[in-house]
Amino acid sequence: MTIHLPAFGLPVHPRTGLTALGLRRNGAPIWPVLGASPDDPADPPGDPGTAPPPADPADLGEAGKQAIDRMKLERNAARTELRDAKTRLAALEKAEQDRADADKSEAEKRTAAEQRAQAAELRATKLDVAFDKGLTPAQAKRLVGATREELEADADEVLRDFPAVAAANGSRTPKQDPSQGARGGAALSGRDAGLAEAQKRFGKKPAAI
Repeated sequence: MTIHLPAFGLPVHPRTGLTALGLRRNGAPIWPVLGASPDDPADPPGDPGTAPPPADPADLGEAGKQAIDRMKLERNAARTELRDAKTRLAALEKAEQDRADADKSEAEKRTAAEQRAQAAELRATKLDVAFDKGLTPAQAKRLVGATREELEADADEVLRDFPAVAAANGSRTPKQDPSQGARGGAALSGRDAGLAEAQKRFGKKPAAI
């Protein structure tokens, strides 16, 4: 095999045409390996790795420095506006929460007052029905019902189912209504009607006048 030597002294391979990388000590050429990757090309223009450093404000001139100052002022103003907006938003949210809590408190107070009024009215109705039926205040507390009609019906059941209660209160037998007259006899006089009404109300016959 014939090896051609260029003018600079390194041989050229007769088949590949590649120039030897150098010569060994014994004079044998060092051939480049086919398929090896070539040297990395230079970074293209605009590559971040080779981007030039930011310009020094001193190199921008007076106009450039004024532009940077304006940008800083606008940035600070925007930050101040954002901070103020957040403060106003927090204040509005707190005011809304306070109003909601106040409305809830008022509603709870109103509901509690209505419940107390209803309970007081029911107690008064129980006492009124107990008085009409000849029951004691202690027995009135045991009456069950939400209306006067229901309480009266419950009182009648008590008197019917527990005759001892009716006997103890003097109301075991129904009292005659003076306006309807005596059963099987003549109508009661005004005095007798008053005595009968008193006996109906108080459970005992008052002393004769």
